[in-house]
Amino acid sequence: MALSERIEIGRGERPAALVIKGVRVFHLTTGEFEEADIAIASDGVIAGVGQGYDGMREIDGHGLTAVPGFIDAHVHIESSLMMPSEYEKCVLMHGVTTCICDPHELANVVGTDAFDFYMNASKALTMDMRVRLSSCVPATNLETSGAVVTADELSKWHGRHPEAGLAEFMNVPGVLFRDKEVLAKLSAFDFIDGHCPLLSGRDLNAYIAAGIRNCHESSIPEEAREKIRRGMQVFIREGSDERNLDALMPLMTLENSPFLAFCTDDRNPLDMEEHGHIDRMVARAIAGGVSPLVAYRVASWSAARGLGLADRGLIAPGQRADIVLLDDFEKCSVRKTIVDGIPFDEIHYDVNALPDASSFKNSVKCREVSASDFTFDASGRVRVIGVVDGSLVTDALELDVASDDVLRVSVVERHGKNGNISHGFVRGFGLKNGAIASSVGHDSHNICVVGTNAADMACAVNALRESQGGFAAVCDGRVTGLLPLPCAGLFSDKSADEIKRDLRKLRESVRALGCILHEPFLQLAFIPLPVIPHLKLTDCGLVDVDRFSFVSPSLN
Repeated sequence: MALSERIEIGRGERPAALVIKGVRVFHLTTGEFEEADIAIASDGVIAGVGQGYDGMREIDGHGLTAVPGFIDAHVHIESSLMMPSEYEKCVLMHGVTTCICDPHELANVVGTDAFDFYMNASKALTMDMRVRLSSCVPATNLETSGAVVTADELSKWHGRHPEAGLAEFMNVPGVLFRDKEVLAKLSAFDFIDGHCPLLSGRDLNAYIAAGIRNCHESSIPEEAREKIRRGMQVFIREGSDERNLDALMPLMTLENSPFLAFCTDDRNPLDMEEHGHIDRMVARAIAGGVSPLVAYRVASWSAARGLGLADRGLIAPGQRADIVLLDDFEKCSVRKTIVDGIPFDEIHYDVNALPDASSFKNSVKCREVSASDFTFDASGRVRVIGVVDGSLVTDALELDVASDDVLRVSVVERHGKNGNISHGFVRGFGLKNGAIASSVGHDSHNICVVGTNAADMACAVNALRESQGGFAAVCDGRVTGLLPLPCAGLFSDKSADEIKRDLRKLRESVRALGCILHEPFLQLAFIPLPVIPHLKLTDCGLVDVDRFSFVSPSLN
């Protein structure tokens, strides 16, 4: 019996399944260090911390520091571009042992099959991947999605999986104006994740009063501080595109730490390789003057408590044996990750148990396009989507169409429903030639294309039609870079190394076009997202997000 085994190990009456010997334990309860052994039972639970434990297997921890496994409080695994097993391999290298997965992106293409896919994946993985039920499919009525998930369907799924909370609720107007379908979704769940950029005052009160517990969209300290005062947990996000750590670091105090957590939201494998993950967030926070106790709490214990996971976040008896062994404590340099009592390098996958994504292929159903589809008259002053590097919030600019770096942007409906193609203007990409296109277009995932001329824009869209999704770069009618994402047009069934190789090539192709953005395809992917201020473009038209209504590109 597991319980008896733990007690016997804790008392030293029997050897543990695994012991980490002589490691320096960092306690998130007191901020103290303790030289100790960590004894782990066969069920992956810590049974004892102290001196003199013996194990059937032992790891030499001398010279290393042990901290609890890190938690990514909100992530769309589809946005990593990887299958779940490849994602796990990548993040375990950075000490991430738990993630809260919202299959929102896949669900907006294929519906509730996305829930099945990730729940089946969670059973095959060693890390703890907690699957939420996506709340907003579609996110709004201002775009064409591939699927619709109703309140009744969510309620049925929650009945089958009561452990699954409701994922980020981004339809803020629906909450504030008491939309019946929205209220039905909210009332069916006890735990609801949030998404409310720049919400404040009484509207914020109303949103939180609806039962929504957290938000990962805070970008300025005043916004995050108000949310904390109202009892909301703030997830500090560092994705491949949106990066909020530097701005929100002043809030990382001992007093605030229980109300903070780290998340990545959307991060690709090349970015993980070059810039790390939660481990890098911890290191940057400490380098920025944040107390190590606060930084490591936010990475694990605070996230666990805010998410209702009382069995992790400490190195203590009775806690899940998710442990990160560090070479350098302040730099958060990961030597080894132990997840559920299993060292990372000993994890083996049953290939037959991993979910099959083949049914998600052939999802790009738009017609072949031509230059004439992207040729439209424009003169004088126009509304322009102002892209800011590293931010999902776009400016609503009013510029002359001939202004420097004002490019054409279009969104092509790709689910085979109505054939919509909408047009607008964007500034911030810096393209001097060619075009780039993406089938990742949050949240309904239509094809978004930006270019200097109509012919290259058409060529880029057709390249994605042929590859059944992905990212494409085109110059002078020739495809110069392509990363196919054939699984729902969102992710690949290749290895992480293959995806990183293709991303590097694609990055070079885009830079050759003159693009100045750090992650141009992620910036492109968020242009069609009409739930983040201020000006966006969906397949249905240009959206003034602040008014939640369509507007004309022309100001004449």
